Amino acid sequence: MAPPLITLKDIDLTFGGTPLLEGAELTVAPGDRICLVGRNGSGKSTLLKIAAGLVEPDRGERFAHPGASIRYLPQEADFTGFTTVRAYVEAGLGPTDDPYQAEYLLAELGLSGDNQPETLSGGEARRAALARVIAAKPDVLLLDEPTNHLDLTAIEWLETTLLGTRSALLLISHDRRFLENLSRATVWLDRGKTRRLEQGFAAFEDWRDKVLEEEENERHKLDRKIVREDQWMHGGVTGRRKRNVRRVRELRAMRQAAREQRNVVGNVRLDAAEANLSGKLVVEATGIAKSYDGVEVVADLDLRIMRGDRLGIVGPNGAGKTTLIKLLTGQIAPDRGTIRHGANLEIVSLDQKRDELDPNWTVSDALTGGRGDQVVINGKARHVASYMKDFLFLPEQRLSPIRILSGGERARLMLARALAKPSNVLVLDEPTNDLDLETLDLLQELLSDYAGTLLLVSHDRDFLDRIVTSVLAPIGKGHWTEYAGGYSDMLAQRKGENLAKDQRRAIASAPKSGAENAPVIAPPPKQKLSFKEKHALSTLPGDIAKLEAEIKELGARLADPGLYARDRATFDKASARLSDAQKQLEAAETLWLELEEKREALNNAG
Repeated sequence: MAPPLITLKDIDLTFGGTPLLEGAELTVAPGDRICLVGRNGSGKSTLLKIAAGLVEPDRGERFAHPGASIRYLPQEADFTGFTTVRAYVEAGLGPTDDPYQAEYLLAELGLSGDNQPETLSGGEARRAALARVIAAKPDVLLLDEPTNHLDLTAIEWLETTLLGTRSALLLISHDRRFLENLSRATVWLDRGKTRRLEQGFAAFEDWRDKVLEEEENERHKLDRKIVREDQWMHGGVTGRRKRNVRRVRELRAMRQAAREQRNVVGNVRLDAAEANLSGKLVVEATGIAKSYDGVEVVADLDLRIMRGDRLGIVGPNGAGKTTLIKLLTGQIAPDRGTIRHGANLEIVSLDQKRDELDPNWTVSDALTGGRGDQVVINGKARHVASYMKDFLFLPEQRLSPIRILSGGERARLMLARALAKPSNVLVLDEPTNDLDLETLDLLQELLSDYAGTLLLVSHDRDFLDRIVTSVLAPIGKGHWTEYAGGYSDMLAQRKGENLAKDQRRAIASAPKSGAENAPVIAPPPKQKLSFKEKHALSTLPGDIAKLEAEIKELGARLADPGLYARDRATFDKASARLSDAQKQLEAAETLWLELEEKREALNNAG
């Protein structure tokens, strides 16, 4: 077995009196493909910097193999002292590295090496930073959010490149699909400590849930043991007037452990303030076009968006996604064509740039508009501190200026602002940036339950697959096409498009005389739902409703704080049934969604 390239052992680090890392450990060996996961603020980026040798821990050991070359990609590239992009990328090469690699990667990523760094967009700066660390072909690549600011084309190029590299990888990313495709081991940083799973990210969430469930059971056992010892202290000891020193010491230690236990950080609670229903028609675009500097970014687009639609908009940076959103929402007028909006639209937008946040505002000002300390959600007034808690802000952060917030905290604050406004149309431009995976899961649940219409611009393939009902993508020269389903469905349909074109080309080139010489292209068989599928479609909604009601009733029963002590058997039985019911509900919803999509596809094909 090859010796490790990087080893971190018993790493402790404290920021502002709060322990961030406590005995954290990490090993990176040749050929490793590790993803580092954890909640926002758990210390992932800090641990990566310690692995790179950029941050010194308070305690612990860092070992890096003397002959190993290590490259670190930060979240924000620093171009200080470099006059051109080429100079910046070449500075990442070692004395024996091939300079051609820098030129090759610049060309692959669509960058001119002569550009000045200050003229780069966010996506271009990210591509330059990636070229710098990859060009050296290091033994270890430490990558902090490498997909940030990249479009789908660049993300898929990066995935392919990293799959082919010999470098060991340690990745931090919020892109679920990216992690699933690249990782072969997972390190979970939670409450200052690290746990390692020798499987990729695809297996992580089930493993994490099992670990947390075991912790909760242990916590219940500790709580019950403390109660029993308390009873002994106040009964047996006092009654006999005799003190058992060992048991008193153990009770004190248990109470101390219970006090010092670092519980799991709570989940974000997301609820969208909903306005009255919009009209059935939301937007109808007929032959619209828009040009900038003689380049047509939208050409002769016909599009109809109905109430409840979830439209994903994808494409490379610069393809015109933001222009399209502005056209559809009426912020700018088309050069030609018409746009008709439905009645009673209440549109709320979330801008990826977060420009609407004044850095001098406090968190409270951002949520209340500087008017008092109340936030109104769906007609109900809530104290701003209570609403902040739903998005994992501490009460003492109410008066914190926005300029000191982390990227993840700013993202959550923008979500809190957007979801507090009444809406029946949500426009989200890259909402997944800087959100941790748990918050992404909850955002997906909220958007799935949202009664209004959704326009979503995103480069997150998994997020698109889970949320949208159709995808609008560019096909060249300003033309856009809508595809039913999510991102993966779009890719499948595009392959089908190419096949259909090949068939039409074969028919056109076939000899006109002599039918025996013409290629035979059989029409696809006409498909329909089976009796079993039709029956499932009609009965599943009722089954889902029953399961939802049962889950709600079980949750209310388990919320009784005295049930565990009063009737352990009932508590265990209800807990087991709740877990089973949740799994059944997920399976039923998945099946219904698959059948409904199949039915719609067959209807459209007919």
